[in-house]
Amino acid sequence: MLSILIPTYNYDITLLVRQLKVQLEKVSLTYEIIVADDASSHSEIIKKNKGIEKLSFCKYIGLKENIGRSKIRNLLTKQANHDNLLFLDADVVPLHDSFIQVYLDHLPLVTDVVYGGIVYQAKKPKKQQVLRWKYGNNREALSVEKRVKEPYISFLTLNFLIKKSVFDKVTFNEEIPNLRCEDTLFAMEAKKNKLSIHHIHNPIIHLGLETSEIFLKKSLESIDVRKSFVKEKLLYSHQTKITHLAKKIYKLRLHILVVLAYRLIGSFLKRNILSANPSMIAFDLYRLGYYFDSKER
Repeated sequence: MLSILIPTYNYDITLLVRQLKVQLEKVSLTYEIIVADDASSHSEIIKKNKGIEKLSFCKYIGLKENIGRSKIRNLLTKQANHDNLLFLDADVVPLHDSFIQVYLDHLPLVTDVVYGGIVYQAKKPKKQQVLRWKYGNNREALSVEKRVKEPYISFLTLNFLIKKSVFDKVTFNEEIPNLRCEDTLFAMEAKKNKLSIHHIHNPIIHLGLETSEIFLKKSLESIDVRKSFVKEKLLYSHQTKITHLAKKIYKLRLHILVVLAYRLIGSFLKRNILSANPSMIAFDLYRLGYYFDSKER
């Protein structure tokens, strides 16, 4: 028995639901698909998404107020009728026709968390979306072999399977700002509770490519959130790559040099980052400079 849980906000989930239904009808399985709309503002998208109610074993929940990325996932879990929970983001589709079957094959083998992974389209997108696409291919679309080396840091919440009884031990932190990073906290809470994250090759394709400017803005907001998490002891500095690196730089007393370099060449780095061929090195340097510069102000 399987509950597929999909939070959405201003995104058409009908393609994803249709593809899942095709696969689910091919297997002998009791299932449900529950979509929770976090108070979307686009009426046409709401109308389309609400249409899934006409499909068998599908449920649509439309929220009147936006509650955020963590709360909506916890809400979906409370609505689920089955013990096996498959969380998917709205802007994804399965890579293979055997997506559901692969997860079902792993149900008897794993008691904690199963993460299937992510891939991005092979074709380079338009210029305005290249940064998100390149970052995703370089930092998120990792092989199982690479992910298992850092099983908690490599975890993303957009495609994972968990038992309801296990989820009750960790849940999503509802007190944090609605600026992402909920997957990092969730993974570290799983580690704290000695839950294993089992990595398999069962990826989804991430379709929702943001513009480079929006992605850069969110990346910098994510840095602010990570810094606050460390300060509030929700995370330790070694649990995210940028805070871990920053701590090393502080110990070497090189942070002032990083700030000076950022103020000197930051605009040049930003132009590269927003270009048609962004460098991941430039992206990392810009984020690191922002980390220290924002602390100085």
